[in-house]
Amino acid sequence: MSGLDTLPRDLPRPVEDGACDHLPGVAMPQLALRSTAGQDVDLSRLGADRTVIYCYPMTGVPDQPLPSGWDGIPGARGCTPQSCSFRDHHTELAALGAKVFGLSTQSTEYQEEMVKRLHLPFEVLSDADLLFVTALKLPTFEAEGLRLIRRLTLIVREGLIEHVFYPVFPPDLSAEQVVQWLQQNSLVGSLCREDRASPC
Repeated sequence: MSGLDTLPRDLPRPVEDGACDHLPGVAMPQLALRSTAGQDVDLSRLGADRTVIYCYPMTGVPDQPLPSGWDGIPGARGCTPQSCSFRDHHTELAALGAKVFGLSTQSTEYQEEMVKRLHLPFEVLSDADLLFVTALKLPTFEAEGLRLIRRLTLIVREGLIEHVFYPVFPPDLSAEQVVQWLQQNSLVGSLCREDRASPC
């Protein structure tokens, strides 16, 4: 098996099954999730600027086996490369006015190990009780008795889901795809078009 930070060449590609078609325009739920920074983040109060929330199934832990058949589940493998991609593009994303959160169904304690090991400059949120998953009816799958989120990325603006990336593939290019979308959908350009008197 390859290391956690690399992707096998023959990973199966997840298919677009319409499981996230209902999300654009939906309000973020009024609930708070625990973050790896030791605080509760109210997802309905993220602010007027854009927030990127990349949801992933489960990062592996060095020297511990992944669930049986993990590489054969479309969209399962690649959480560590995806997190590293958001780490490596974090400065660029911030310059585009976007705050970043990771989110998974693992406990905060489990996530803290990953955040420290990968030196992530952003918080990761725990939906261990599946409150967020249930509120937004997010697509999930099961592996060895664990209910896990299918890989997807939300762009949130003014309390509403503005855009959804789903399915996300390959995972290591996830942050780059978000950067490109933000560049093409600049809020500065939008404000200039909405108010011609505003300086551009």
